[in-house]
Amino acid sequence: MLESYSCFAWRVLQVAAMSATFAANVYGQEPLSASEYIKPANKLTLGSYYFAETGNAIDINLRHTDNFGDTWLGYYNSSRRGEHQGRAGWDNTFEAGSVRINPSAQIASRGYFAWSLNIETGDTWFVGTGFGRTNLKPNWNLNFDPNDSYSLSAGKRSTEGESIAFQWVRDNRQNPDQRHLHAVYRKALAGSERVTIDVLRKQGLVDDATIHKVGATVTYDWPGFFVRVAYDPKVNFTSEDMWRFVVGTRF
Repeated sequence: MLESYSCFAWRVLQVAAMSATFAANVYGQEPLSASEYIKPANKLTLGSYYFAETGNAIDINLRHTDNFGDTWLGYYNSSRRGEHQGRAGWDNTFEAGSVRINPSAQIASRGYFAWSLNIETGDTWFVGTGFGRTNLKPNWNLNFDPNDSYSLSAGKRSTEGESIAFQWVRDNRQNPDQRHLHAVYRKALAGSERVTIDVLRKQGLVDDATIHKVGATVTYDWPGFFVRVAYDPKVNFTSEDMWRFVVGTRF
């Protein structure tokens, strides 16, 4: 099963690479490298989530970046499902020699708290690992990967703004059957435009039956804004499939 998923993901990423290269040629411009791109200080994201059976939801998120790191505020609401939650969080990346350390923390209404720690090393070729923990208070998981988890990652990135990475995430607390495998491809296009394709394979128990599902997320970035479309089957290991439509702006 893992081998068949890897072949499928690799074919999707090959198509993405050819499409992105074609787009860059059409524009007739050279893409910016990661070092040339200047990240704006603020990002506003608006998300609309469509559940297959029980209604829709909206989410708004405002993020600010400075020397302190990334700080953000968010609010999620689904009137029909009776779900609403305010959130705030922080993350940053610190370098210690050849090692990059990325801690994060999140609080939310209803007493929720979570933290994570990710460690990565390598430049062109890189590997990483991560660990996350929550206090198990009520929370709608907008990370969509298991939060009480550990992860392993590996990949390759170039100075021309192209990268491919694989990440494996497994719940390590209440639901150790829940596992996500991501194959993520990114490519810089003309100017500061970029395409990102994330192919997801998930495995775990839903209604006492083991599922094996494949989803995908496609994001396209322009200099000032971005759009994202995602299909997530059995979202958060529930019985529902979800479509996510996201627009955002950086300023």
